[in-house]
Amino acid sequence: MKQQANLIRAGQVIEHDGRRWTVLKQQIITPGKGGAFIQVEMRDLKTGNKTNERWRTADSVERLMTEDKEYLYSYTDGESLVLMDPETFEQTMIPVALLGDQAPFLQDNMTINIHLVEGDPVGIDLPPQVTLEVVEADPVVKGQTASSSYKPAKLSNGVKTMVPPFIEAGERIVVRTEDGSYVERAKD
Repeated sequence: MKQQANLIRAGQVIEHDGRRWTVLKQQIITPGKGGAFIQVEMRDLKTGNKTNERWRTADSVERLMTEDKEYLYSYTDGESLVLMDPETFEQTMIPVALLGDQAPFLQDNMTINIHLVEGDPVGIDLPPQVTLEVVEADPVVKGQTASSSYKPAKLSNGVKTMVPPFIEAGERIVVRTEDGSYVERAKD
């Protein structure tokens, strides 16, 4: 279906130059002189190549409709994720590359949402937050708590993030899967 370029959002799948692209980032730019345009960073679904494209905000682009389906993550086999359909118990393999920077946040038996275009996987949504253990945390520096400061910490999945000074190694915390940022202490 056609849509105006200024309505493009991250996660959408569009068709451009006869190929399918998934939108990674978009930014509307309004220069001091002339009309506004949208800068879109997108990845080719077949080759995985990234490109940037610019459209005037009034231009139209072809948006492909996606179907969403939930799967359970089983395990990773090389460059593929092995997923199980919770209704039919059939296994499906999709490339790890679809996850991008969110791959370390994948956990066993996690329910994930797969976006499909004509049966082909084009995107993955993880739950917005996961609970992980802090394996390394710098000690608190005296006087550091006077202002709202954060210290570096390493999580059980290998990701480094910034946590409040009261978080110690061994504690479980909730982090955002989108960017790995600290949310709160785990309540379990």
